[in-house]
Amino acid sequence: MSTGRPDTSETATRSADDTGGINTYKGEERALRADRLGTPGLLLSVLAASAPLMVVAGVMPTVFGVMGVVGQPLLYVILGIVLMLFGVGYAEMSRHVHNAGAFYAYIARGLGPTAGAGASLVALVAYSAMQVGIYGILGFEVSGLFATYLGTDLHWWIPALVSVAVVGVLGWLKIDLNAKVLGVLLVVECALVVIFDIAAVGKPGPEGLSLHAFNPETLTGAGLGTALCFCIAAFVGFEQAPVYAEETSRPQIVVSRVMFLAVGYAALFLAVSSWALTVAAGPSSIADTSLKEGPGMLFGLTEERLGATFTDVLHVLFVTGMFAALLSFHNVVARYAFAMGREGLLPAGFGRTNKASGAPATGSVLQSALSVVVVLAFALTDDNPVGDPTAPVLHLFTWMGNVGALGVIVLMAAASFAVIAFFVRRGAGRAQAPRLVASGLAGVALLAIAVFTVRDFDVLVGSGPGSTLNWVLPGVILLALACGLALGAVLRRTRPDVHARIGLGNEAFQLEKAAEGGPDGPR
Repeated sequence: MSTGRPDTSETATRSADDTGGINTYKGEERALRADRLGTPGLLLSVLAASAPLMVVAGVMPTVFGVMGVVGQPLLYVILGIVLMLFGVGYAEMSRHVHNAGAFYAYIARGLGPTAGAGASLVALVAYSAMQVGIYGILGFEVSGLFATYLGTDLHWWIPALVSVAVVGVLGWLKIDLNAKVLGVLLVVECALVVIFDIAAVGKPGPEGLSLHAFNPETLTGAGLGTALCFCIAAFVGFEQAPVYAEETSRPQIVVSRVMFLAVGYAALFLAVSSWALTVAAGPSSIADTSLKEGPGMLFGLTEERLGATFTDVLHVLFVTGMFAALLSFHNVVARYAFAMGREGLLPAGFGRTNKASGAPATGSVLQSALSVVVVLAFALTDDNPVGDPTAPVLHLFTWMGNVGALGVIVLMAAASFAVIAFFVRRGAGRAQAPRLVASGLAGVALLAIAVFTVRDFDVLVGSGPGSTLNWVLPGVILLALACGLALGAVLRRTRPDVHARIGLGNEAFQLEKAAEGGPDGPR
């Protein structure tokens, strides 16, 4: 029975791939350049989005102090298991679907093109929000460095706008350059955090090498649901691996390998680092210390153990780590925009690449322009003195970051169920059963986390009960979903050929090429 969608069987896809792919069909601008990334480059690109030092210095003190969850190290272990379960089905899906619009492509292939259209806008909004939010905290930190080391007052929005420009230029250039930039920054950043972990174990606080933070009894309190959202946001990045599938060598192997390596590394790194903080400050006092000192807690603990010079370097790496995350998110947003333009969900111009570098240039420009608009909007409403860590600069980081985190959680939950639907429709047998069970368990867990996130959004953004922000900010994701679903419904009625191609990416054009007579087009 016909579904109205092009044939996407493995045989058809393979025969199309054997002809040389989309590069020889209707111009190479419809495809991202293949074989530009191997396992190391892709792993560094996706891990950079997690900004590990930003998590250790910013997220962890918030979970300890504001939410009072001393068992944060155990929470990372539990979430690592949940995301490993999610990765089982997600990785298997990546073997069958290679599309720069990863999340929405998977959802389209499993739950239908209209659902995929809804997911595409959610992904575009969520990752854009996470990236733009980081400009706020980066601008504030750079302003602080200028004040501390140069005695110069610098408004936060100046370094933020400079960063927008630099990220935009790098996004326009080759992904190879981006991978190198991300890799250097990430390796140095992680190395310094590991040095601190070792120093904390070597010189523990007054309570010694306590493992109390891994006691399940520490996972209690009203802030647990909120902590789940904060902590799962620290993993964001691993799920971006399929976005680069078209640009990797052997995507069927590399993408799934990178996802599991990224989740495993993140879970171990975050659990050990958060435990090291409890060891250095003491489990019984970590909450009070975190609440009082915030991000300054890490730098105070490092200065006690490793000296002022090390701490100064850590401050600088705090900024460069955020820059690496900005670049990683920028690349992802640009590729989602490219995939959507190629499939008719955005104007066709977005589905073209830079002829010189092969980068998704129009999507890169879109993200840069959006960042400028948002940063300027917050800057124009900022009447606080230079260096004042209050609204709107930190609101930019908190509001946008949590809107983005909610969107990614929703997408992961939907993708889990899409994986099940995809393989069931393909006649999944006993061999696929474990993967489907893992996806189902992950989907239920992620839905629960999404519910907790929306329920406790007032804690997440510090707005207090009764604030309109408690429904306006989560409403951004709901609005994106509604607009995407409406777009999908309109395309289904008015342009069924475009609707049928949603989520197919290169496959639709490869099959079209094959139908017209093979690698050289019509005969």
